Amino acid sequence: MSVIPQIAKLLDEHYVFPDVAAELGAVLAARAAEGRYEGADQARLADLVTADLQSVNGDLHLRLKHSEAPLADTHDDEETQLRQMAEWSDLTCGGVANAQRLPGNVGLLAIAPLLFPPSVAEPRVSAALRLLAATDALIIDLRECLGGDPTMVAWVASHLTGTEPVQLSGMAHRDPADLQQLWTSHVPGPTFGPDKPVWVLTSATTFSGGEALSFDLQERGRATVVGERTRGGAHPRQGFKVDTHLEVTIPTARSVSPLSGGNWEGTGVVPDVPAAAADALAEAHRRALESVLALGADGFRAQTAAEAAQALRDHEAAQAIA
Repeated sequence: MSVIPQIAKLLDEHYVFPDVAAELGAVLAARAAEGRYEGADQARLADLVTADLQSVNGDLHLRLKHSEAPLADTHDDEETQLRQMAEWSDLTCGGVANAQRLPGNVGLLAIAPLLFPPSVAEPRVSAALRLLAATDALIIDLRECLGGDPTMVAWVASHLTGTEPVQLSGMAHRDPADLQQLWTSHVPGPTFGPDKPVWVLTSATTFSGGEALSFDLQERGRATVVGERTRGGAHPRQGFKVDTHLEVTIPTARSVSPLSGGNWEGTGVVPDVPAAAADALAEAHRRALESVLALGADGFRAQTAAEAAQALRDHEAAQAIA
């Protein structure tokens, strides 16, 4: 297939691990010589090549993707990608799937499908975070978050930290000296801040940028992760059109923690509190209610404490029935 040499060339030019790129090029050439791809339609070819791309080091961001619609010639240029991202963001409320106050003055922010770039989603995400800034505890639901932009990861984290910048996982490129640092920044207006408790919900679906936010908050001790181990993709990728309906995605960097030097590639983010994805919200809310009750019931807090106590009793009753 003519796309195989193209993919091998793109790997050699862009993949963050040059030695693995050479190995993958040899794998693809060998499979093509064996006739593995002969007679495959483009959808089947995408599946076969993706399996071979991931066969060496298990990098889930290495993929050959098939599109039912023809890809435009400008499909992989930055301006087109940003326009498409803006359209997707507008149709999904900027990735804010839910923002509400749960019983007991517990905030819930669900991000899906993506942590979109700030240039297309910052006003909506910021509005949701400001709405929940005065809650006593916060649950960030990333169970359906499929990825996202590193700068949006940092922007969300900025609402959960103090005035001093905090360094998050950065991006290392092919050149070992080329390290892009990522820091939290000043947020105007009210924020949730650095002191109140945060729980992050994860699932086996949580991927890439969703994992980055989970990983950084967990590693910094800023949040307790509840749910399932995540998928394990820590390599931001770039897409390249190789045929009318085919795009190869190639990681051009890898995440690097300033604390441990590691990331979640291949292992996923391991939850502090293991739970089935379907049960994670109830478990986090129960823990959040306990933290709210620990604040006491003085003054106006009496009503909130009563609400939290009732909600906790409801949780316990539901658990007893289950």
